[in-house]
Amino acid sequence: MTHEPEETHAGMSESDMRGNLVRLVFQGDPSRLEEFCRVLLAAVPPETAAVLRGSSVTGESHAGEAFDAKGPSTSDLDLTLVGGEVLDWFEPEGFYIPGVHSKPLSDKDPDIAPKLAPLRERLSAMVGRPVNIQGTKDWVMFVREHLMNQPYLTLIGKLEPT
Repeated sequence: MTHEPEETHAGMSESDMRGNLVRLVFQGDPSRLEEFCRVLLAAVPPETAAVLRGSSVTGESHAGEAFDAKGPSTSDLDLTLVGGEVLDWFEPEGFYIPGVHSKPLSDKDPDIAPKLAPLRERLSAMVGRPVNIQGTKDWVMFVREHLMNQPYLTLIGKLEPT
């Protein structure tokens, strides 16, 4: 029997990242993650991928601090929507790189993507913590993974090979 190799991103396997996410955010219940993904899929444009980055999938922040180190539900989720159409949902002032890479829709910048605000509110309620939503192009994810060594877990869709 031939098995396809498991996908990895910046040295972390998809199964390890998914395991961290289910344990840390969804209290060990994979069906809660499935519901999160269903809500996400129903709300974003077709051809949009969604990935999670950061301590919810790695278990620790870039500074080495454990997920929720400051207490229960103190860490946020870093959700990135990858694709062209979703970038049109961000206001012009909502970008680090115009039309390519947005700032996160967050408590700090709550008005940069009005069309995504209801999704952010719903997802945050589902997990009991802030879900920050960023938009970007595929090639930015390539740079983050391969040049910045930032792993990510794909929740829905598929990133285009670069």
